[in-house]
Amino acid sequence: MANKYVTDEVRKQIGMQSEARVVEVERGAIRRFAEAIGDPNPLFNDEAAARKTRFGGMIAPPTFCRSLGAAIPEIKIGMGEFRGLDGGSEWEYFEPIRPGDRISVVSKIADIRESAGRLGAMVFITVETSYTNHYNQLAPCSARP
Repeated sequence: MANKYVTDEVRKQIGMQSEARVVEVERGAIRRFAEAIGDPNPLFNDEAAARKTRFGGMIAPPTFCRSLGAAIPEIKIGMGEFRGLDGGSEWEYFEPIRPGDRISVVSKIADIRESAGRLGAMVFITVETSYTNHYNQLAPCSARP
């Protein structure tokens, strides 16, 4: 099938990045997130217990980044009605997120491709999101959906 929507002009958007979105991580936000996902690990909710671990204090659960949101760049594809579906994610884990961290969230268009589906053309957009702390270290959940 010839590409109907993913033209050379659309492909020029690959590599486009969002503006950085900075989020200040609060201890209470970490506790509430851990509670919401049902994780009683003291690393995520008990500072005194967490200080006795190799981390030296509270950290956020690995999937905490999902709660920080991602500013995905606007992609221009002449499709008319557009419906999105999260087709999954891959995660790489680096430095833990800690209370007081200032996390900079940046998303980049990594790929745009088109495929034929039963109901017509489908466009797949791969977005890479990085979460960097104020020490310029990648946080544990830089993602590639």
